[in-house]
Amino acid sequence: MRYARISDSHANLPALDAVLADIAARAGIDATYHLGDLVGYAPWPNETVTRLRDAKIAGIAGNYDSTVGLDYKHCGCKYEDPHQAELAHLSFEWTKAHVSPEVKSFLASLPFRLDLRPLGGHMSGPAVMLVHGAPTLNTLYLTEDRPDTFFTRMAEIAGAKAGDVLCFGHTHLPWHRTIEGVHFVNTGSVGRPKDGDWRAGYVILDVDKPAVSAEFVRVEYDVDAAVQAIRASELPNEFADYLLAGGRLAPAASDQDGETG
Repeated sequence: MRYARISDSHANLPALDAVLADIAARAGIDATYHLGDLVGYAPWPNETVTRLRDAKIAGIAGNYDSTVGLDYKHCGCKYEDPHQAELAHLSFEWTKAHVSPEVKSFLASLPFRLDLRPLGGHMSGPAVMLVHGAPTLNTLYLTEDRPDTFFTRMAEIAGAKAGDVLCFGHTHLPWHRTIEGVHFVNTGSVGRPKDGDWRAGYVILDVDKPAVSAEFVRVEYDVDAAVQAIRASELPNEFADYLLAGGRLAPAASDQDGETG
């Protein structure tokens, strides 16, 4: 099976549209799934959800989705300083105020996790497990620099064994590690990359026993349209600067950076 995995669109409709068009133009993609954080930081929350629903793309709840859908007190985001916290709160309150009742209900209804069996449930494996942050919470950051023992613990909690794949997002940084035979694949971010590359990102996952491979794809999109829409909204202008810089703002500007979802 060959899957497209998208994550962390964060209401960036031009980026999402470009990624969906790129996926549609590729031969041999069996299914596409989203790994959450559909909303936040950009001005198209309702349109982003509608686009994915119209395309019948199934997926799971990111921290932004569940907290908006359930009216939580904050988005569950990581902050590095008080200004980041302030910006994230502004985004969260703006998003809650602008999602439609239908979209809010949809976000609250998204499952925490999806499990797939590419070879069918009548066979023992491999399994592909989809979460947003980690198998325990969608707010937990699985960063690439975590020790192997942390990943083996996450695999144990998820019930993953050698040959299985745990897919997630949340950090907005794409990477693939294999630890004791379990594949950990971070999809990166469609709408708010953090690796210095402004282009939208997603991953193509090939699961063909016994081989597993992850191809990280970057797609150009109309980032200027996204920037202009953010600046025309009540959202902080720093979110527009963040998109242009691929999350890597210059030191003077990074002190005012809004953190990931």
